[in-house]
Amino acid sequence: MNTLVIILIAAVCLVCAYAGYGRWIAKNWGIDPNAKTPAVRLEDGEDYVPTNGWTVFSHQFSSIAGAGPVTGAIQAAAFGWLPVLLWVLLGGIFFGAVTDFGALYASVKNDGKSMGMLIEKYIGKLGRRLFLLFCWLFTLLVIAAFADMVANTFNAYTTTDGVTSLAAAAQTNGAAGMVSIMFMVFAVIFGLIQKKFNFDGWKEAVIGIVFIILSFVIGSNFPIILGKEGWIYITFVYIFFAAVLPMWLLKQPRDYMTTFMFIAMIIGAVVGLVVAHPTMNLRPFTSWTVVSGENGSLISGSLFPILFVTVACGAVSGFHSLVSSGTSSKTVENEKDMLKVGYGAMVLESLLAVLALCVAGASAAADGTPAAGTPFQVFSNGVAGFFEMFGVPVYAATVFMTMCVSALALTSLDAVARIGRMSFQELFSVDDMKHAEGWRKLFCNTYFSTIVTLVFGFILAKIGYNNIWPLFGSANQLLSALVLATLCVFLKVTGRSNKMLFPPLIIMLCVTFTALVQILVGCVQAYMAGSATFLMQGLQLILAILLILLGVIIVVNSLRVYAASEKNSEKASAQ
Repeated sequence: MNTLVIILIAAVCLVCAYAGYGRWIAKNWGIDPNAKTPAVRLEDGEDYVPTNGWTVFSHQFSSIAGAGPVTGAIQAAAFGWLPVLLWVLLGGIFFGAVTDFGALYASVKNDGKSMGMLIEKYIGKLGRRLFLLFCWLFTLLVIAAFADMVANTFNAYTTTDGVTSLAAAAQTNGAAGMVSIMFMVFAVIFGLIQKKFNFDGWKEAVIGIVFIILSFVIGSNFPIILGKEGWIYITFVYIFFAAVLPMWLLKQPRDYMTTFMFIAMIIGAVVGLVVAHPTMNLRPFTSWTVVSGENGSLISGSLFPILFVTVACGAVSGFHSLVSSGTSSKTVENEKDMLKVGYGAMVLESLLAVLALCVAGASAAADGTPAAGTPFQVFSNGVAGFFEMFGVPVYAATVFMTMCVSALALTSLDAVARIGRMSFQELFSVDDMKHAEGWRKLFCNTYFSTIVTLVFGFILAKIGYNNIWPLFGSANQLLSALVLATLCVFLKVTGRSNKMLFPPLIIMLCVTFTALVQILVGCVQAYMAGSATFLMQGLQLILAILLILLGVIIVVNSLRVYAASEKNSEKASAQ
């Protein structure tokens, strides 16, 4: 099948969904353009910062468009491109975008509170603590998986048969790494300029584009040649500052600049597919079960639940709701911007997942054999090839795409580090922090909570991306189910319609609990066979058990509160 046809079908479906279903939900729940948002009422110059709608959209999209839509879609194509496409479209429209918008909507309507604080308000303090613990554990998985991806992307060395030597792509990887560092430096400069002069519109765009060009010029000419270990340390230093500095100083300007780069990447991929319109060489459907290693597959298991868990962020992601309620809700300056920030950013990410699927399909052999390499490498090389068609030098195209795919992970990393810090603080905070115990004040300290979060994330990063991803995917989908359960209670208590959330809630609960139980069983079998190690199967087993227990308790608690709310509604109606 022609990839151009697939892209057109996906684009039409997603645009129509935004204009139709998204607007219907917003109208159904109620949007008040004249209401003062939390960013305006509670402005503090750090977390609560009134921001232009498109800048918030840039932050939201850059933060949620992590490694998931590229890695997940390409890995899941082991089942065939058709199941992946169907799930990305259906999941993105009816599951992911609704969850992201719902989390943003509920948070803005509640003083910008995070999901954990919303759970306390609508479900109870026990539910809040359990959810925050779940969120914190989840952020550790994201930090570990994505930090490992970034370090591998910039790594200039390769090891073969125990011998380490300079890789063929050392220059390209080192240049992309230097570009990333310059992005961070110029983001701070950009933030300071914006703070003083408050540019907007074309002036803001011109400054951002100039800094992007300068980053690439400097990075391409002064590459940093380091191994994976060195880049791990640099990555963690960066996300430490991203977690503690004010949003306007580093996070927002970096996301704004990164969005231009992502747009260029997406346009390059789309135009390349339009001009070349290559054939989708991957098979529409392979089998109901895939085995790791066979036919280049990086995943193993049955279509249910592995397909849904693997696609992850391209269709639905609990992590997105943490961004919606943790950072974006505190910067939205007008409620009318919520639809494009919450629903719009997600459908654009679903389009990115479809693009990744088509690039992988075009890169595959004519007999359906997937292209060699990691999903990042397949996507990066494929889009770089499109840029070369238009006369872009090979080195420049490769550096640009290497930077793009690493930025997909980095923009999620800096967001999740901040969210992890906030979850840890909220886990131990009380209403009267002024008179709280000394240990509680220490645990709620910004720097202490950030260091604790990053230390545990660093330990988990030692397991490696391939061993973390299945657990990350399962936890991510379970988180989305827990958010949907919370939104159901919020909408019920506040007298809004919540029936559209029931199907995705039930399906996500079935998918995630099945996947987590499978991981648990696999770890137990590995221990019984004597092939398990504590650093891999041991930690996976502990985390899987914790996630299952926390998930069950939160869901049961939510059902109890929902049932009580239903009874109260019936009594009120009877009276």
